[in-house]
Amino acid sequence: MRSDTYRKYFKVPFMMGPNCLRLLDKLLEEYPLQYTSDNLVLDLGCGSGVTSLFIAKETGATVYANDLWISKEENHKRFLQWNMEDTLIPIHEDAENLHFDKEMFDALISIDSYHYFAGKEGFFVNNILPYIKRGGIVLIVIPGIKNEYDGRSEELLTPWLGAEAYMFQSAGFWRQTLGTHEDIENIKTWEMSLFELPWQEWFDTNHEFALNDKKYFESIIKPFTTFVGIMVKKKSGIQE
Repeated sequence: MRSDTYRKYFKVPFMMGPNCLRLLDKLLEEYPLQYTSDNLVLDLGCGSGVTSLFIAKETGATVYANDLWISKEENHKRFLQWNMEDTLIPIHEDAENLHFDKEMFDALISIDSYHYFAGKEGFFVNNILPYIKRGGIVLIVIPGIKNEYDGRSEELLTPWLGAEAYMFQSAGFWRQTLGTHEDIENIKTWEMSLFELPWQEWFDTNHEFALNDKKYFESIIKPFTTFVGIMVKKKSGIQE
């Protein structure tokens, strides 16, 4: 995997959960993007910016690295250290109130964050789709519950996740919640084949949160959860 070359980032503070670079790598393996610096990608919920670094280096795009929990200044400092300040643009905005130009981005990518703010019908078509260029693509990976346990997140996951258990939903749930729109050409949601490796590399950080997650891996995480992949393709051309 291309992510093997980024092993120096497989640690806190770059890892804030299951290895985001492994998940991103797998997603871009299934949906490759070949861009130039003139192409713009929004990394929504970029955390410490390591996913933005990967996107920029592996696709060639200029990346707007947006996160609500980590400041613009903190990520800008990191981007300077990486000599990526011309390619990575730090942004600090709430996903529910973005201020970008309409149809600005060739792609939007979001790894392990979309479930925190987008679990209601209408959010995608109102808050995400307008910023994607015609012919553009949205690629998302989030933790979720297996389809066979659809609707049972709170029952099965509360001992591990507490009040946040409701955020883990099935691929089927996300397909319905994304909704329909005349500008959408195609939507796909699926259970990703990659699972244990991102979790193990999170445990390997020995962060206190990772060690707590590890306690529940065999009893809850492994039997009931999955990583949900989401792909949305926006129609090309001018709407009649």
